[in-house]
Order: sequence, then structure tokens, then C-alpha cells
Amino acid sequence: MADILQDFPIAAPPARVFEVISTPRLIDEWWTLTSSGEPVIGAVYKLDFGPEYQWAAEVTKADPGAAFEFTMTRADSDWTGTRVGFALSPSERGTQVKFYHTGWPVENEHFRISCHCWAMYLRILRRHVEHGESVPYHDRLDV
Repeated sequence: MADILQDFPIAAPPARVFEVISTPRLIDEWWTLTSSGEPVIGAVYKLDFGPEYQWAAEVTKADPGAAFEFTMTRADSDWTGTRVGFALSPSERGTQVKFYHTGWPVENEHFRISCHCWAMYLRILRRHVEHGESVPYHDRLDV
């Protein structure tokens, strides 16, 4: 199995980072077109990426200020069953983020594209938290 791993700082406290990675209206600022859900274990998030990409995920970790994770339950076949998560720890700068998207069945073309896309989305996340920047959904992959 293949994994996507990214470690990076965000100049904001862990509680704020947790809020932005787990609150649907804030997730929509950096990743999804629209989303819904509650950051509690067992809750289902609906993740809308456009007409042919109505995905869902179940929250498997929700520790405010420390960790947030969900398991993809409805997505493309190679995303289904994968885990997307964030481990947060306080740092001198604010928060050290350890991001992971684990459990990919193979290192295929979609995996390679997702590696690139996650790097871009995580940059948008960081810029949103640190500077309040917002990038329209359809422009995010051009950042």
C-alpha cells in the first residue's frame, strides 16, 4: 500500500487549525466545493467536489486541537477505504501539522495526481489559516 505524507508548520494555535480542518464551512475554503458533517467520531461527512464526485467519509478520530481523521466510505475506487488525517502539535511557530492520506491500494496515476493535489490544497489551507486568503474552488489547482 502507498501513503501520502506531508509535514508543515502553520502559524496559528492547534485549536484554530483543528477548527479549519474539521468545520464544513471552513473545509470548503481550502478543499471541497461544499461539505457537511460534525467533527465527532462516527459522524459522516458529505464531501462535494462537483456533479460526478459526491463523496462521503466517516470520522475515525476527533481530538480537538490534536487530531482529526476520516475514512473514505464513498469515493473513487482507489480512495475508498483510505484514511485522511491530521496530527497537530504545538510548536514555537504555532502548530506542527503531520498530514497523511494512507491506505492507497497501488501507486497508480490517481495516486500520483493526488500527491500533487494534496500539496496544493495543504498550501491553500496554510494560507487560509495564516492570512485569511480564499481561493475560488475552480481555481485551486492553478495556485
